[in-house]
Amino acid sequence: MSDHPQSPSPAGEKEEPQQSEHLNIKVTDNNNEVFFKIKRTTQLKKLMDAFCERQGKDMKSCRFLFDGTRVNPTDNPETLEMADGDTLEVHQEQIGGGC
Repeated sequence: MSDHPQSPSPAGEKEEPQQSEHLNIKVTDNNNEVFFKIKRTTQLKKLMDAFCERQGKDMKSCRFLFDGTRVNPTDNPETLEMADGDTLEVHQEQIGGGC
C-alpha cells in the first residue's frame, strides 16, 4: 500500500504549471499603452470601460481586438484563453462608407 493518495500521472505526461488567478493585460491604441491586472474570470467590460475613461474615449466609438478577433464586453480572459502579458488592441470604430 502506498502512503500517497494521488495516483501517478501516465508516463511522459507533464503536469501543467499552476496558473495564477490574475493576468497582466496590455491595452494599446497605438498611441497609449495601459496595463491592467485582472482576474481570469473578470468580464473584459471592466477593463474596456477603464481604458476608455482614462483616454477620454467613448466606449461606443472603440472596438477591442485580441489576436485579430473582436472582443465582447461579456468575454473574459479565461474564455479567450489569454495568457499573462497578452495585448488587446483598440481601434476607432469606422462609421459610414455607404453611398
